[in-house]
Amino acid sequence: EDDWRNITGTYDAFVSVGMLEHVGLKNYRRLGEVIAGCLSSQGRGLIHSIGCNSPRTLDSWTTRRIFPGAHVPSLSEMMQIFEPQKFSVLDVENIRLHYAKTLEHWLQRYEQNLDQVREMFDENFIRTWRLYLSASVAAFRSGSLQLFQVVFTKGNNNEIPWTRAALYPEERRQPRQGEQT
Repeated sequence: EDDWRNITGTYDAFVSVGMLEHVGLKNYRRLGEVIAGCLSSQGRGLIHSIGCNSPRTLDSWTTRRIFPGAHVPSLSEMMQIFEPQKFSVLDVENIRLHYAKTLEHWLQRYEQNLDQVREMFDENFIRTWRLYLSASVAAFRSGSLQLFQVVFTKGNNNEIPWTRAALYPEERRQPRQGEQT
């Protein structure tokens, strides 16, 4: 493990999951420079980050108790990574409802394992994390928080699929509500 600022070498892919929130908005341009420096000429990348619909600061309770120094970016703020490097953004997907379900499962497992948690932590910790997980479920369900996955490429990579269709074989695709099958 190492700091993102120390990445060296050349790679065909760059993936960041759950890191951007902790990089700090003031470091986004530098992160873009690091990515540009390590991606091959046809390299692709994915940044997966909790986000919001418009620029704002994270609530003080979460900043103080859960993620000190964290920043939850809007898509426009994320562009500070891509635009200065002339990365081509290929796809933006918001999987917030998936994450709400993930958080529901985390909360359920947390509650099921409270005896073990109590052996390691005090009641204040237990209440803090119960509140955090519960509030997070609500924030993602309501759309107060988003979960963005941004796919991008360095250069003009024409060897990539044109749409997401290649990800979903026809026999596995589920019809949308009201769609004829």
